[in-house]
Amino acid sequence: MKTIKLTPACKDYLWGGDKLREDFGIESDCRPLAEAWVLSCHPDGPSVVATGPLAGRTLPEYIKKEGPACLGTDCEKFSDFPILGKLIDAKGDLSIQVHPSNEYAQAHEHQFGKTEMWYVLDCEEGATLYYGFRHQISREEFARRIEDNTLTEVLNAVPVEKGDLFFIPAGTLHAIRKGIVVAEIQQNSNVTYRIYDYGRLGADGRPRQLHIRQALDVTDRTPPKENPDFHGHLAQCPYFTVDAVEGDFELVSDETSFTSVLVLEGEGTLVEESGESLYIRKGESLFVPAGSGLCRLAGRGLKCLVTRV
Repeated sequence: MKTIKLTPACKDYLWGGDKLREDFGIESDCRPLAEAWVLSCHPDGPSVVATGPLAGRTLPEYIKKEGPACLGTDCEKFSDFPILGKLIDAKGDLSIQVHPSNEYAQAHEHQFGKTEMWYVLDCEEGATLYYGFRHQISREEFARRIEDNTLTEVLNAVPVEKGDLFFIPAGTLHAIRKGIVVAEIQQNSNVTYRIYDYGRLGADGRPRQLHIRQALDVTDRTPPKENPDFHGHLAQCPYFTVDAVEGDFELVSDETSFTSVLVLEGEGTLVEESGESLYIRKGESLFVPAGSGLCRLAGRGLKCLVTRV
């Protein structure tokens, strides 16, 4: 069997809840369970291989053992694994934050920047999130509103519904707010500049660190544009192409890229050309190596997020 399942690295950030455990079957001792890094080679939380002869190894160890061909030729232009995939449960509001560009992050953080997308999986009635500014503001006004705690007055608060997509280029101020569960596909980076955190205290009893100077440097203070035309895909950029697929479907993992499959709903079976099969269910993350050929996925109520480079 070429396809492998991945066990996520999990995070217990203070704003998390229990839905990833209860609704998606994520097994973790984290309480709260805020994030599950379902596709990760990041040193802050690599995914672990759950099936096959390399079960128990991290995803970076698997890739090193299998060789770069398992990632595909489109990954050759990246010095590191390009993508990080997450499930996120916001029982409380996330901090208002921004991510830097590659150029800024590499110069100041020795990591890549972060462009990302959110796909809303569930939300409470009336839930909203912050997505950029309602109108353009100056750097001076931005700094003043951070200082006097009036920043939210100029933010773009967007009502959300299940199935909504938000594409968030680096530099876009944003915050997932309480009552929202999303799947996130992003660049392989963990650089976040926290601008406002509602005065909360961390696990150590102290206010969590803010990154005001960096945020002033990198934030795009113009209102966000509508999602661009992704040519039939859910989202597309130089780092990832994402599709949402419902029902039975086929995928071809050719030599250009690996394929990540995140099961959002239902259960079923993945069958490879060899006839080997793998049971799949909601909340599971699959890694299909580049060059694996045709796979058929079928079952009851299947909905999957399919990502390639």
